[in-house]
Amino acid sequence: MTRAALERHQVWLYLASIALGWLLGRQSPALAAGLEGLHWPLLAALLFATFCQTPLRQWRQSLRNRRFLALAVIGNFVLLPLLVALLLPWVPQDPAIRLGVLLVLLVPCTDWFISFTHLGQGATEDAIAFAPLSLLLQLLLLPLYLSLFLGADARTGMDWGAALVQREMLLAFGGLILLPLLLAFLTERFAWRGHPPRKAALLGALAWLPVPLLALVVGLIAATQAPLLAQSGGILLGLVPVFVAFLLLAAALARLLGTIWHLPLAQTRVLAFSFGTRNSFVVLPLALALPPGMELAAAAIVLQSLVELLGMVLFLWWLPRWRHPS
Repeated sequence: MTRAALERHQVWLYLASIALGWLLGRQSPALAAGLEGLHWPLLAALLFATFCQTPLRQWRQSLRNRRFLALAVIGNFVLLPLLVALLLPWVPQDPAIRLGVLLVLLVPCTDWFISFTHLGQGATEDAIAFAPLSLLLQLLLLPLYLSLFLGADARTGMDWGAALVQREMLLAFGGLILLPLLLAFLTERFAWRGHPPRKAALLGALAWLPVPLLALVVGLIAATQAPLLAQSGGILLGLVPVFVAFLLLAAALARLLGTIWHLPLAQTRVLAFSFGTRNSFVVLPLALALPPGMELAAAAIVLQSLVELLGMVLFLWWLPRWRHPS
C-alpha cells in the first residue's frame, strides 16, 4: 500500500479504531483504564510526525499572516461563544451538565487539530502559528466566559479551579506542542547533517506515521472514556444533537468566513478544524476535580469528545472536497 492510498482510506481506519476502542472500554474497563497513560505520549508522537512534514520557513511566514490569525481569533473567541449562547437553551438545566458543556465548547483545541489539519489538506503551518495565540487567549478568557454564562456562582468555582486550568493548559502546550516542535526542528536541521539522502529517507518514513498514530489515539480515547460515559446512563443523550449542531455550524462558519474574506481553501480548512475541535482533555481534569455531585460535568465533556471524534472523521472526508464558490 502506498502512503497516498493509506491517507485516502484513513476515514475507515479511524472509524474501525473508534469502534474497537469502544468495545474494549465496555468489555474490559480495567484494561482500558490501564491504557490511559499512553494517550499523551501517542499524541506527542503524532504531533512530532506532523511537524516534521512542515518546513520551518513556512511556520515563520505564517506568523505574518495577520488576516488569517485575526479571523481565527474572531471565530474562536467571539463568534463561537455567541453560537454556544444560542445552543445553551437546549442543554439540560442541571448545573453540572451546563458547566461541562461550557468548559468544553468555549476553549478551542491547541494540539491535535494540527494533525487533523495536516491530514485534511489544510495549511498545517497556519495551524501551528495559531496554537500559541489560542492558548494565551483561552487562559485569559475562560474565567470571564464562565462568569458571563453562569453568573456569580461560576466565579466562586473558578477561584479554586483557575490555577488547575492554567496548569493543565500549559502542561499540554509544553508537552504536546513545544517539545514535539523542538524535536521536529532538530530533526529537520541536524538529522544526518551532510547526508541529504538519509535525511530524506527519515522524513519519508515519518510521513507514514500520522495516519496510524491518529488511529491509535482515537481508539485509545474511545476505550478509556467509554466506562465513564456508560456510568452516566441516558441522561446525557439529549446533548448529542447539541454537539452535532455545534460541529456542523462551526464548519459552516469557517466556510462563510473563508468565502467572505477570500481565504485560500487550505486556510479555510484550518478554520474548520480549529472551530470544530475543543480542548476536551485539557479541561477534563478540572471537571474531575469538581466537588461531589458535579460528576456529570466530566461525563458531558467525555461525550463531546466522542462526538467530536466522529465529527473529525466526517471532516476528513468532507473538507478536502470543498471547492471555491463558482
